This record gives sequence, structure tokens and C-alpha cells, in this order.
Amino acid sequence: MNPLGPGDPLRLGPYRLVAVLGDGGMGRVYLGRDRTGRAAAIKVLRPELAYDQNMAQRFVREAQVAQAVTSTGVARVLGAWHEGGWPWMATEFLAGPTLDQHIDEYGPFDDQGVRELGAALARALQDIHAAGLVHRDLKPSNIVMTASGPRIIDFGIARPEHGLTLTLTGQIPVTPGYGAPEQVLGQRVGPPADVFSLGAVLAYAASGERAYDGGHAATVQYQVVHGEPNLSEVPEPIRALVAPCLAKDPAYRPLPEQIAAVFAPPSGTKPGAKKIWQLGELAADIKLREAAAKQLISLPDVRTPSVPSRRRLLTALAAGGGTVLAAGGGGLAWWLLSKDTGAGEARKPTEEESTAPPKPWDAKRLTASQYEDGTAPPSLWGPQDGPSPVVIQPLPVRDLVLVHEGGSTTLGAYNVMDGTRKWGTAVGSYAHYVAPSEELVVTVGPMTVGSTGRLLALDSATGKKKWTAPANAVHVIAADTKSVYFTARRDPTSTDVSLLGAFDIASRTTRWTVPMPVECTLVTPPKAATDSGCLVLCGQNGKVATLDTRTGKQVWTLPRQAVAIVPIAPAVSEGIVYLGGKTLTARKLEDGEEIWSVPARSEFKKTYGGWGAPTLDGDALYALDGEEISCRDRRHGNADWTRSLGDVLQRLYPPVVQGKTVWANVDIIDSGGIAVLYKDTGKPAWTYARDGRGEWGMAASGNRVFLVHSGKLAAMPVF
Repeated sequence: MNPLGPGDPLRLGPYRLVAVLGDGGMGRVYLGRDRTGRAAAIKVLRPELAYDQNMAQRFVREAQVAQAVTSTGVARVLGAWHEGGWPWMATEFLAGPTLDQHIDEYGPFDDQGVRELGAALARALQDIHAAGLVHRDLKPSNIVMTASGPRIIDFGIARPEHGLTLTLTGQIPVTPGYGAPEQVLGQRVGPPADVFSLGAVLAYAASGERAYDGGHAATVQYQVVHGEPNLSEVPEPIRALVAPCLAKDPAYRPLPEQIAAVFAPPSGTKPGAKKIWQLGELAADIKLREAAAKQLISLPDVRTPSVPSRRRLLTALAAGGGTVLAAGGGGLAWWLLSKDTGAGEARKPTEEESTAPPKPWDAKRLTASQYEDGTAPPSLWGPQDGPSPVVIQPLPVRDLVLVHEGGSTTLGAYNVMDGTRKWGTAVGSYAHYVAPSEELVVTVGPMTVGSTGRLLALDSATGKKKWTAPANAVHVIAADTKSVYFTARRDPTSTDVSLLGAFDIASRTTRWTVPMPVECTLVTPPKAATDSGCLVLCGQNGKVATLDTRTGKQVWTLPRQAVAIVPIAPAVSEGIVYLGGKTLTARKLEDGEEIWSVPARSEFKKTYGGWGAPTLDGDALYALDGEEISCRDRRHGNADWTRSLGDVLQRLYPPVVQGKTVWANVDIIDSGGIAVLYKDTGKPAWTYARDGRGEWGMAASGNRVFLVHSGKLAAMPVF
């Protein structure tokens, strides 16, 4: 959630706007309340679209048509109008987890739960179709589990059967795996398309698996049109009821009223028996979200982002649940503090929260019954021999994870699913490596007679050489889609690392070299990150330097940001750089202007103390300060939670975030280890430790955390 800005309206119709919930392709969504204190999500069409009178009229007209549905099974459209140049619509405010959030947290429903869910959703579709509308985007994330039952949200996308659509050019008009074949093919869409979507939803609710899945949206869409659904994990009694809904021919799909009848409770069921959403963990989750939502809407207007009481409330919301808002018209559903946010305000989705289909090599997350707090679960594979004892951080690239092997003169690639070694290639001793794309890995090649410091590009899938280029390079330190940035020596025989260079990938030429702006050595390169046309370097002397990636010209510097001899990696996003050291600070990339700063409380040592490297996850930032780890709002630096990890020696490495967990590298008194916490609350989950002290390398991708320690490599699960 963000405060209202100078250009935002203060009131639309009967609603006083109190905050901004988010922005999307069609418009901006606000949190509003009417004179009675009732909350609503108010969606306003984007100005550039509102100027088109036809578009504005269609937006309002279609929303008003959707008001015809008064079913208790949908998030009702409360009103719509064109007021003062602001076309807007208001939809009902709902508290509760979405279906996919619940399945992800607690696992699939049992047979009875699926029957109750199916009957309720089928009755809601009956009401929608009776009003002459088709929803067109029924999926788990568009179903909210409330105390009164499942509610279909994002109802503004519903269209009259022969009506127009507000879908913008380039937008996908159907969610892969849930849209019917006729919808995928761009054919006429009627009520049977919603029945197909319902079948896919119920298959997911019964098994936790998608009926149609694949590594790419096009693959999933092809399976929908030409393939058969995967119902192998759906229990047989439910499978027989779901399969007809997924018929390719719309004429062979059952009607919603037929579905409601066959999914109805069996005869002999006690009248008034509680439904699945009125029992156990789901009921408790809903109740907590309702209480938090009620308290939130009763607060004064959200004008300033740093009110402590509001921050505490929002953090509590994130820890215990969230409030789901339906904002129709254009296929957008908005969440206020979904359970995975960990920060108190609406934010851009992280990769795992996006609508992109999962990759085929991604792991399944642990369910609540598969792990126990305080006990590390078994690894997915490993620990196994392979990596070098001298740790350079592992690098996940597509379905592989790359690590140094042996004496750190070989780069090895291991399959993320089972740990099998796929390839190994000779590289320079202790050479770092980067991946400008999923297909390309760049490092420094092995030293040969008459040739030293050559950049070496490898095919990520095979490890085969794609090209080499002379550069007197010592280490590659960062990459973007156009360039690889490297440290270099003026003289191949020198031990001084005195140059910084940018290598153009397309032309395979060095675009520029400049004197090294920060301190580094042959063994310890600077830490670096790129964003918005800037390269940020942090050196051994604690200096931060920012350069223009086009020219190498220095933009701004920050002397003595850190005191440790180990460079502290910067984190960059959306034109802002986040730095550890004496302070944890956010600064504008364009000029270094401070946005916020939090002094370190821990004692400074040569290799630890002070703020470590930060990690970003949406609008949340995680960083270590001595023995404490905290989660902060990266917009303002306010702490959502802080957790002491006890008598440990904290390294300055960045934490790793994956799934609902944050992993921190710690040195316990007699052994190294990794502390794992719930990222939303800081509650400890477990500590992963092995005998013997030493460096730990850590990286995460695809619901796995890869650990390198003492010449061993392991892939750990997350929940």
C-alpha cells in the first residue's frame, strides 16, 4: 500500500480514497471507504486510456453490466461511473486467502472439501451465466476463501457473451492452463469455457498439481488444445467428476447446475454441518485476516508511510495473513498484503508470485506436514563431492547450478533436479563467473603460454566454448544483457588490478576501460551490480563508486561506506542502490542522494560487523547487523521485524530468500551453519549446520537453496 500522491483523487462517488493499492496495465487501484465505513477497492482507468471516450464508456458500461450479478459467490461490483475525467468502478472488499495461497500453505483438500468447493463455485457460475455473462478468467488466484464460502473475484473481467473486451494489445487474454481450448484459439467464448476453467481449478484443489503444465506458456496452451489433462494425482472419485469438465468440445461439458448436483453432499449428511472453510486452519486464517482488515480500514487516512502503529499493523497482517481485494475490469486482481509479502505495502510481484508458469525443473515446496520447526528437513540431493573447498558462490542457470571444482580451475555444472554432473570446463584459477543470459556463461579462461586473462564464453547447456576475447582480465564481476564488466591488469605480468572494463557481447570488443575506482586485489575483486544504466562497485577500502555503463564515466562516489576488508555486495532495483556497511542505506543511482539510512549497531571487525550485504524481495529488504537479522521496508527503511540469532559470528554475505524462507550465513561457535527463518515474521524454522568451521556458499532458484561447504554441494527444499 502507498500513500495518495499529488495527482490522485481524494473522493470518487461515495468513496473517500485513503491509499493506493497498486498499478496495472488498465489502471490504478485505491483503497476506499464509504460514509458508513464499508471498504471497497476502487479501480480508475489509466489517464491515457480515459482520454479515449469510447474506451472510458466501455469500461464503465461493462462494469455496470456486471452489477447485474448479485450472487453471494462472487465479489460484487458496487458501482461504476465517469466522474471529473476519472472513469472508475468499485468492487467488494474481501478478507481471506486465495485458493492457491491456501493449497500452497496447507496442501490439497480432501474429497469432501473438493466437493464442497466444487458445489459452491458451480452455483456461483450458474448465477453469472444467468445474468448473461461469462467470467473468462476463473483460476485459483481468482477465488477467495471467506467465512461464507469461496468467492470469485476479478469479476470485472466478465463480459456479455457477445460483448466487447478491454484487453489491451499484447496482453494474453487467457491464463495458461485454465482457459478453455476455444479461448486459446480465439474462438467465441460462452458459458462452457467457465466450466472448463472450473474443472482445472478443482483438479488443482484436489491434487495441488495443475492439470495442464509445462515450461512455457505456449507449451501449456498447446496441451490444452491438443493434449490430455494430467489427473493422475486426483483421487479417483473426484477424477470421474472433474474429467467431463475438461472436454475439448464445449458441447460435451456439463452445465454448472449439473456439477452443483453431483458435487452436493451425499444423502444422510447432517443438515447445518460445517463446511471446509469453517473448520481448522482455514477458518482460523480467515478469522485473523478479517480482524486485521477491520482494524486497517478503521485507521486514519494513509497519508504518511512511516506511522509506527500502521506499520506494526501491516506487519501483523503480513505475518498472519492478508486482505484480498477484487478489482475488476481488465482482468486484474489486487492483493493488499498477500501472505507472502513480508512487507507492509503493496508491491510488485516477485518471480514466484508472478503469473508465469513454473519451470519444469522447479521443485515442489514442502507442505506444513513435511517439515518440523527446529529440525532441518532432508536435502533434495547431496551433500555430494564436487565443489572446490575454496568457496565461490554457486550460480543457478536454467536447470543447472554452476560451482568451482577441484583446485578451482574447473567450472562444473550440476543438474538442479538430481545433482548429476552435466559438464566441466577448464577455467582460470578461482575465476568468477556471470550469466548475461540463460544461454551464456562468461568467465576468465585458463592461463596458457603467451595468453593470459582471456574472457571465455560458454554455452550454459553444454559447457562448450562459444568465443574467447583478450582483455588482460582478472575477474568478471557483473553482467547485463549487453555487457560483461571485468577487472584487468595493465601489464599481464603485474599483480596490480588497476583497470575496470566493459566488454560488449554483441560486437565482442572491449567498449571501454577506466582506472579502477575502488580498491581490489587478484584474490578479492570488488562486489558489483548493474541497473538503470549504472554499474555500482564496492571495494576493499569501503568505497562505493557508481559509473555510467555506456562510457565508464564516474557518476558519484561514497568514501568509507564500509570498514571491513571484505567488499559488501550492493543490491540495485528500480534506480535505487541499497548498501551495507557503517549504515544500511538506500540511495538514488542517478546522483547518490540519500533516501534513507539506518546506522549499524554492531561492533566493526575486519571481516564482519556492521551491516552486511542486503537482499531484496519485492518491497522487503533483508540484511544482517552483527548477530541480528531484520526485514525492512525498502521504500523507507522501517523495520518489519528484527531477530537475534544468538552468539554467532555474522558474515557480511547477503541472505538468500526463497519460497517463504530467508537463509542467513552464520558461524556458530564450533561449526559453520545456515539459519533459516520465516521471511514474513522472522520466526526460526531450523538451522542447517555441519561439523567444522569454514565458508559457506549459497544461492537459490526454483524452490531450492544450493549450499556449498567443505567441498560438498547440496540442494535444500523450501516451504
